[in-house]
Amino acid sequence: MSEPTTTVRRDDIVALFPGQGSLGGGAGRAWRDSPHWSAVERISEVTGVDVAWLLTDARDEDVVRTDRAQIATFALSLVTYRELSDRGVRPRYLLGHSLGEFSALVASGLLSLDDGASLIAVRGRAMAHAAEENPGSMIALMGGDEGARDALDTLSDVWVANINGTGQVVVSGTRDALDDLLARHRSLGWRRATPLVVGGAFHSPLMASAQEKLDAALDAVQWGTTDATLIANVDGHVHTTADEWRDLLSRQLTSPVDFLAATLALPSTVTTTVEMAPAGVLTGLTRRIRTFAHQFTLDNPPALDEVAP
Repeated sequence: MSEPTTTVRRDDIVALFPGQGSLGGGAGRAWRDSPHWSAVERISEVTGVDVAWLLTDARDEDVVRTDRAQIATFALSLVTYRELSDRGVRPRYLLGHSLGEFSALVASGLLSLDDGASLIAVRGRAMAHAAEENPGSMIALMGGDEGARDALDTLSDVWVANINGTGQVVVSGTRDALDDLLARHRSLGWRRATPLVVGGAFHSPLMASAQEKLDAALDAVQWGTTDATLIANVDGHVHTTADEWRDLLSRQLTSPVDFLAATLALPSTVTTTVEMAPAGVLTGLTRRIRTFAHQFTLDNPPALDEVAP
């Protein structure tokens, strides 16, 4: 079911679409009775992946794999967004984190559900393959002092992958380089370093082969139009055309996700965030970046009543 077209978009709300790091086992159980669960079934048909199993019966260790986590997160976010739209809430602003940008593009109407699912399937498989070709991982760094960010630029085989807030970044790199960073992160100005359980060194040059495969898939999809406002991870700017987003989605694979800049690009008139399932991570990040009057996480259907009573 498509979102209502007669409901005016709300200029005070931003819809947040999470990335794969937000997903855990059983994240979709609360939503399987939704009338929009049919989107999960359709995505399974398009991709050949049992998305319903991933969302309801899989364990944490089953969904950590890149290709599985991406398609399951994408599906669940769209189920919850369509539920929100059914309540008459259509946010003007859409902001995704990494793969969440694909969810936001489908929610906006720029991409169809089928094309979005096909792109995510190609992206997930290509990233997993690139990670096998060029093994690596990621580390979250917290509490950086004034020179901590600059110190990262002096390291070999380490790249900033996510800028999630002031003094909070995620880096990608080869395993040897990250082991070295873990051993001396304090001397580089970082208070804490936490290895992440991920399938590769995402948003870094080690994903170059995945970028080539995604580019071919991006050229094959049909693009629509939108009256929503989408803010990109790559540069923190508003983009609304197909040509722009085709380039941005490609660049995103090997460039940092600047969620800090994208959040700060929201106008002051945006006073409310609503995070799609699997929810929680982006609400925490945005809270540390700027103040919002209201923040909602759609981790289960009753949460919709708080947004649209």
